[in-house]
Amino acid sequence: MRRRDFLTLLGAAAAWPFATRAQQPRMPVIGFLMMYAETDTRGQSFAAAFREELNELGWTEGRNIQLEYRWATSDPERIERSARELVLSQPALILSSSAPTTATLLKQTRIIPIIFGNLVDPVGSGFVESLSKPGGNVTGFINAEPAMTGKWLELLKTVAPRVTRVAAVFNPDAAPYIGSYLDAFKAEAASFAVEATAAPVRDRSELETAITAQAREPNGGLMVMPDGFMFAFQSEVTALAARYRIPATYFFRSFAEQGGLLSYGNDIVDNYRRAAIYADRILKGEKPSALPVQSPVKFELVINRKTANALGLDVPPSLLDRANEVIE
Repeated sequence: MRRRDFLTLLGAAAAWPFATRAQQPRMPVIGFLMMYAETDTRGQSFAAAFREELNELGWTEGRNIQLEYRWATSDPERIERSARELVLSQPALILSSSAPTTATLLKQTRIIPIIFGNLVDPVGSGFVESLSKPGGNVTGFINAEPAMTGKWLELLKTVAPRVTRVAAVFNPDAAPYIGSYLDAFKAEAASFAVEATAAPVRDRSELETAITAQAREPNGGLMVMPDGFMFAFQSEVTALAARYRIPATYFFRSFAEQGGLLSYGNDIVDNYRRAAIYADRILKGEKPSALPVQSPVKFELVINRKTANALGLDVPPSLLDRANEVIE
């Protein structure tokens, strides 16, 4: 064999492994669009629960899937940029953590499957046609329902029986679905001998104004409604309720952990475990349009006894026994 022919053959043989690798199918990618900072322990716990359940279902990062994270915080520009980057990377599906991240993703794609892990009203927000038949490229898991307003009132009256006026605090811009919650709230109020009022707020200054107004007369209480604004400003909300000595109920445990009187709501970590089951089904060929939006199934009651004592309230032992956690 001539030397030139030998070198050509040798070069071709060396290229074979690279050509073989290039022809291998691309490992599916799951994108994460999280409305949290990367250092936020709550966001990390949600992502970890999703990963752990994926592993149980046979999907392991680096072996048969890749994971692509975007920790977008609550900054709208950063959410939009992160959504665009994820969509351009053409993942197999995207896990979305909130209404703002889901809305932004839907502006970028109506093809790539999207699973939301933590929403209040996807129908009212325009994300799906109905809970049973989503109809598009998005489905997922909700964390609250209007019927929960009755439970929040019951808990508030149990801990603070003298409350006769309750204001529902919410941001109408962040909660386009709030009408159904207010209707349920007002319908339940009569059975608890409570005067129900709506207290819409759009920024931090209006938040203090609303809480101050509720504190001007005795026997007032607050029901903090589930929306992204209240979640983002939970430290301010709980601090104002403490300053003006108003008993309040909240929809997520971190409010009670930060000094709120009590919270009752869905275990959101459980939502993300269940979201991994949907991811498994989508990776195996099912369509989001055929996967119904699921309601919460696991709830937790957290009572801050230290806050109750500061407000001069005695929490009944029977309620303490029912609590998933009591903060002393």
